[in-house]
Amino acid sequence: MNYISELRKRKTKEIYKRCLLLIEKGSDKEKIIGIDVISQFGFNPRLFQKRTLKIYFDLLKTETNKRVIESTLFGISWNNENITNQQLDILCSFVTHKSAYVRYSLTYTLCKIEKDKAIDTLIKLSTDRDVDIRDYATFGLGSQNELDTSKIRTALWDRVKDKDQGVRLEAISGLAQRKDKNISEILKKEFSSIPYHNLSHVLECIEHLNDKSFIPILENKKYENKDQSISEIKKKWVLATLGKLKSNKNNI
Repeated sequence: MNYISELRKRKTKEIYKRCLLLIEKGSDKEKIIGIDVISQFGFNPRLFQKRTLKIYFDLLKTETNKRVIESTLFGISWNNENITNQQLDILCSFVTHKSAYVRYSLTYTLCKIEKDKAIDTLIKLSTDRDVDIRDYATFGLGSQNELDTSKIRTALWDRVKDKDQGVRLEAISGLAQRKDKNISEILKKEFSSIPYHNLSHVLECIEHLNDKSFIPILENKKYENKDQSISEIKKKWVLATLGKLKSNKNNI
């Protein structure tokens, strides 16, 4: 990975051409190296982006190796600002691919594409049997776009019932960001059993909701002292959220 990062930084036509040769004539492993290097070749805009996207989409039409497809989809995710409807159709065709690696990379690629077909495909991926795919698709629906439609809210509410806490929290976060007041009571239940590593995520949800009924709950939370080394960090986070709730006059 360090070698790939270094090649990305050099940004010369010669390196780009060598990568194209790897993609065209190399082994699967060499193809992946070429794909990964040119995926982040420069920025704002990326160098040779139009040509790179054409190469990626041509690959998707013929490639069968799941790891090569995975890298290609991730490569597109770094260059997806202006995806056409035709290109989107190609991407979404992988939604039923048998490989979880491919479906996960597709989820990553579709995030931030605010088109109906991308959203519909993310909704389908949010019900995937693989928990990592459900988690990232729910994150994409809830936090990676600013759309607020009935179908997005319905999909997020469906994931509030997910057996995995990470997925549930992503759904709760998406609904909190959309100021859905009905999520407050569910968030309180999650908060009562939240593990340390997810505490900041839940506090962000509370801040999005800006619901003053959380103030006494947070007041009690800041006095927890099960692990002194962790509790001081927790207290700072909780106090920061408390301060925001108390200072805001437009609480629910």
